[in-house]
Amino acid sequence: MKKYPLIYGLALTAFTAYVMLDTFVLPSTYGISVSEPDLSVFEEQDTQVTEAVTEAEQETDHQPPSQSGTDTDSSSSSESGQSTRRHSPADHSSNSRPGERKHRENESSSDSQTDTQTDENAAMDIQAASADEKTYSDENITISLKEYRVNDTTVYAADVSLSSAKYLKTALAKNTYGKNVTEKVSVMAEENDALLAINGDYYGAKESGYVIRNGVIYRENGSKDTDVLCIYTDGHFEITDSSEKTAQQLLDEGVWQAFSFGPALVEDGEVTVAAREEVGKAMASNPRTAIGIIDDLHYVFAVSDGRTSESEGLSLTQLAQFMQSLGCTTAYNLDGGGSSEMVFRGEIINNPTTSGRTISERSVSDIVYIG
Repeated sequence: MKKYPLIYGLALTAFTAYVMLDTFVLPSTYGISVSEPDLSVFEEQDTQVTEAVTEAEQETDHQPPSQSGTDTDSSSSSESGQSTRRHSPADHSSNSRPGERKHRENESSSDSQTDTQTDENAAMDIQAASADEKTYSDENITISLKEYRVNDTTVYAADVSLSSAKYLKTALAKNTYGKNVTEKVSVMAEENDALLAINGDYYGAKESGYVIRNGVIYRENGSKDTDVLCIYTDGHFEITDSSEKTAQQLLDEGVWQAFSFGPALVEDGEVTVAAREEVGKAMASNPRTAIGIIDDLHYVFAVSDGRTSESEGLSLTQLAQFMQSLGCTTAYNLDGGGSSEMVFRGEIINNPTTSGRTISERSVSDIVYIG
């Protein structure tokens, strides 16, 4: 009779082991093929930009000469076909923040709001770690990478300006949509010729949460009480949740990328994560990854070190305050901890670590990249 409890115990152990392996280790595909980005959605926008540039050039050609006899410098108004959408990496003025969340635009931002933000940031110890910058620039993409020290933690922030949101892309590990299908960030970056890449939301570790990548819906079931970051084809950011709109509605409205991790860090220029609301790992200091928008087609990619003697790490509130200090009007928290990683032109920029004892990459399910 004693053998039956033993058999039952062995069977239970085997079943538990299988469930754990199936959940966290064994890769499985979902039978949905990964599509090439459908860039046709940008054709109308490109046409509109071209027409706007042509009109601006025609107006310039018909302008009378300046009375002072000097030529009018019109080159800045037509550069790269983005007269009002390109910004220098240093342009972080809080007085020029188009409302990328269109349903929350508020053109009456007061001086008192700016003063409040300044007071909040005063509590943060934010310093440039060095004067050195890593940069890249072409006719469509400008990237400037700087290193900061924030609360005894090294943070790497890439200031990115684009001519079109089609250069803000995502990639899935092994070009496959599935559970526990993973690859190193540096490998995915190389495979996709990424100029700049950070880890994404590790969608493959969860069973729910919208997954829209490069204009394609891969997962339609939402995750309750989860902020969803939507990046639209015109480049603006919006934060929503699955109770507001379905994945198909988001796609129909022009969503190019959608991430389900969160929480939102900054909305309408205000920090939305309160220290008193943070619990567990959110309050603790950890490596972090975030993406934010300053104004039209002007973004920030940020990754912090953590869990080492050189870098303690950041709480979500500290991360939010840092993104706000760079001028982000909307910022969003992506997967962190051992997943946090930034790669720039083939070089791993930060010090990714899970335990803090060794510096090594963690394989993840997806990246966000510029290329």
